[in-house]
Amino acid sequence: MSLLHLEDVWKTYIMGETELHALRGVTLSVEAGEFTAVMGASGSGKSTLMNLLGCLDRPTRGRYLLQGEDVSSLPPDALAAIRNRTIGFVFQNFNLLPRTTALENVELPLLYAGLHGAERHARAREALGRVGLTDWAHHHPNQLSGGQQQRVAIARALVNRPHLLLADEPTGNLDSRTSAEVMALLQELGRGGITVVLVTHEADIAEYSSRVIVMRDGQVRSDVRRTARRAEPEAPAGEQHADAAGGSAP
Repeated sequence: MSLLHLEDVWKTYIMGETELHALRGVTLSVEAGEFTAVMGASGSGKSTLMNLLGCLDRPTRGRYLLQGEDVSSLPPDALAAIRNRTIGFVFQNFNLLPRTTALENVELPLLYAGLHGAERHARAREALGRVGLTDWAHHHPNQLSGGQQQRVAIARALVNRPHLLLADEPTGNLDSRTSAEVMALLQELGRGGITVVLVTHEADIAEYSSRVIVMRDGQVRSDVRRTARRAEPEAPAGEQHADAAGGSAP
């Protein structure tokens, strides 16, 4: 069953007297539980596509069905409600609030959703547990490594129990070993039934997905399903000691 389906989707921006076609007639479907990577050069349309999939923007024309519902022309309040209950976001720069703990950062979407304190705490702790950071719940971002911060960001994306996880260059600020750890976590989430759509410019990161879509000039130029490379990072000796001192990622 398709979790999302785009049908002849266009996105056009008006720049003075010029029309900029960021997307040109994109048609594609992503199945529930699928792990898809979207690649393309700067200006290819991949970021515009991600914004539409995340209900952060609406197409100029065409249809976008999310869980069978046409969200193409919904008003901003309705799109915000869909984002809060259906979609989780992970960004390259983590976007954690620096003066709040990992637990409080993860709780934020639940606060916006109106959940009360005890349930917020319980669900945030559960999400941190899923990414292996239960013991780091009361640390602030500056006390965490880059890999740990990205895992907090993933926990925050998971706390509302979304069906769709959108990850925009999630390994862009991480070294290769920590990147493999993050990809192993995303693969685990995919195996658990969450649909993952990942934007990346790194071919080695795209290898961890089971489908690669390449964008160029606002169009899908290739769409290939294949066997994903399994992410199995190995922690070097002394890793846990270094982490305890705020060093490299766990």
